[in-house]
Amino acid sequence: MEMGNGTEEHTVKAVGWAARDPSGHLSPFTFSRRATGELDVTFKVLYCGICHSDLHYIKNEWSNTIYPALPGHEIVGEVTEVGSKVNKFKVGDKVGVGCIVGSCHSCPNCNNHLENYCPNRILTFGSRYYDGTLNHGGYSDLMVVQEHFAVRIPDALPLDSAAPLLCAGITVYSPLRYYGLDKPGLHVGVVGLGGLGHMAVKFAKAFGVKVTVVSTSPAKKEDAISGLGAHSFILSTDAEQMQAAVGTMDGIIDTVSASHPLPPLISLLKSHGKLVMVGDPPKPLELPVFPLLLGRKMVAGSAIGGMKETQEMIDFAAKEGVRADVEVIPMDYVNTAMQRVSKSDVKYRFVIDIGNTFNDSLISSE
Repeated sequence: MEMGNGTEEHTVKAVGWAARDPSGHLSPFTFSRRATGELDVTFKVLYCGICHSDLHYIKNEWSNTIYPALPGHEIVGEVTEVGSKVNKFKVGDKVGVGCIVGSCHSCPNCNNHLENYCPNRILTFGSRYYDGTLNHGGYSDLMVVQEHFAVRIPDALPLDSAAPLLCAGITVYSPLRYYGLDKPGLHVGVVGLGGLGHMAVKFAKAFGVKVTVVSTSPAKKEDAISGLGAHSFILSTDAEQMQAAVGTMDGIIDTVSASHPLPPLISLLKSHGKLVMVGDPPKPLELPVFPLLLGRKMVAGSAIGGMKETQEMIDFAAKEGVRADVEVIPMDYVNTAMQRVSKSDVKYRFVIDIGNTFNDSLISSE
């Protein structure tokens, strides 16, 4: 069989942690990855972040899970082998893989470095590769990926705190850049303070933007201001605080994935302001049009970023000292971590220490 990278199909043994059914319980799993093709890099996985989408997937909450389900798309590690036509990386380089591992390479989006919007993009887990085989994610000991879909991790960026940048980081960096909310002197609101929200605060601050966190939780105020350095905090359930902020923001990054009203947020925008949705609520949200007309306001969306922009984001984070706040855990803590993720009990991202805690003794003990 011919592979998408032009090599014959061969496989190598890999091990990971996967769920076998909608209970979502993860346990050791042995499977096959394709061997290194001429355009591929193979790397030992050192760290992998836990995204809330991992939890949705292993529990089949989106009704699209293929079991065994092995998630993880915030993956960093060290290159152990490169294909004969690889020129971006060499053995020993530190690399990362985010949410996508393939695309068509020929559509207008791909031609404009927007592989994330390619209609034939291939997700890192839970999707089919070019040859039809099932992709498994980063809760595993090794990864094989086309060099085009790997990014270089600079030495200045710690690998554990770099992992969440490959999903949470690029998810908020991209709209800040694209919608022009990266200019010093602007005022940007960040709705929700979790994995995405805390990265939005950090990147906006690195751009020199004034940042206000908007949250339903009064307990988040200290985290927002003292912990992350946001300039101000608004409790969205406090009518007086919301009224005082009407018409003050140039843009808002809305990271909330639960159902919530949009009109109060739209009211915070100045004329020509932009409300950018990066969360994915389970049900459609109501969007009255009249508040948009009164000020030529915009409600928009954004999803991760292309490979060129992802590398740009990683380099910017390394230069400006932007790091994800992480709780590093051993591999055998992952089921407990998933329970805590479901309760939003983490500041602000779990990262699995694959390299130091996933070994043969752990596998054989299960």
